[in-house]
Amino acid sequence: MSSVFGRLFRVSTFGESHGAGLGAVVDGCPPRLPLSVTDIQAALDRRRPGQSALTTPRQEPDQVEILSGVQDGATLGTPIGLLIRNTDQKPADYKDTDEVPRPSHADYTYQMKYGMRARSGGGRASARETAARVAAGAVASQLLRLRWGVEVVAWVDAVGDEDPALVDPATVTQDAVDTNAVRCPDIDAADRFTDLITSARDAGDSVGGVVACVVRGCPAGWGEPVFEKAEARLAGAMLSLPASKGFEIGSGFAGTRLRGSQHNDAFVARADGSLGTATNRSGGVQGGITNGEPVVIRVAFKPTSTIAMPQPTVDYEGKATVLEAKGRHDPCVLPRAVPIVEAMAALVMADLGMLQAGRDD
Repeated sequence: MSSVFGRLFRVSTFGESHGAGLGAVVDGCPPRLPLSVTDIQAALDRRRPGQSALTTPRQEPDQVEILSGVQDGATLGTPIGLLIRNTDQKPADYKDTDEVPRPSHADYTYQMKYGMRARSGGGRASARETAARVAAGAVASQLLRLRWGVEVVAWVDAVGDEDPALVDPATVTQDAVDTNAVRCPDIDAADRFTDLITSARDAGDSVGGVVACVVRGCPAGWGEPVFEKAEARLAGAMLSLPASKGFEIGSGFAGTRLRGSQHNDAFVARADGSLGTATNRSGGVQGGITNGEPVVIRVAFKPTSTIAMPQPTVDYEGKATVLEAKGRHDPCVLPRAVPIVEAMAALVMADLGMLQAGRDD
């Protein structure tokens, strides 16, 4: 099991969906960084379940406790211990899946790897595991904002087969993202996405889509070629998320349809004497190193695996059966995936920033 992320700004997470709680240990955060429970709780409140009819009805306050590493509202430079207790566990909801691996879930693969598994809610394979990532990501976001002026904003960009939202990565704000339950700042698109998610939920089904994210204010020079390029680290972080199935940066797959003369980002002189680019099809990264432009990524998420509809399948013995899953699940992971994508982007960029700071020093 690999539950440690980062090189200098390192995070270890622990806990299961229906265990006593989840948590994270953040190691490598510099001292004297202003940090309080409020800073972390704000991020967790955006991820917590039960927010709206578009998410799981599980009720978890997700109240974070800072166990170590902070004194008088500032970091000590020692490991920061964070704990989130589970209060609404219902392991009995998963009794019917003890002998039946849920289609497209991790029940079967965990059983094959470890010879046993956390039966209730999928354990570490559950999206509940990401609460710890969001708590740690809030610390990283604080470091990025106060030390380098870097801001991370994500939003729901597409749901199902609906046309994508029209959002300007250069100007979108978290407040605009949070104006509706689906977390899409394009109101027309948000209405379409909401209708589609509601329809899937009412049918006992689920739907997937895409979360977009921008990192603004990142200096040129971050990234560690060749194996830890900025986009490689971001891709690894995003594809470690539950239900994630694809990653793009900049023009992504659409850029493959262009010629070089159409795709190249011409350099221009900025007013401060530095160089910028006239376009940003590179997505803020060239040669694996940030170029000072906004870092723009997109992450694809599959439909939630556990659905209420009866599904023909087989049990662990290969006997045909029909699974009618119980439990409380999101009909679409995207609204709550927005702060999770932000958290992982912040963890990557904070680590890259510290690596570069060590080189500059």
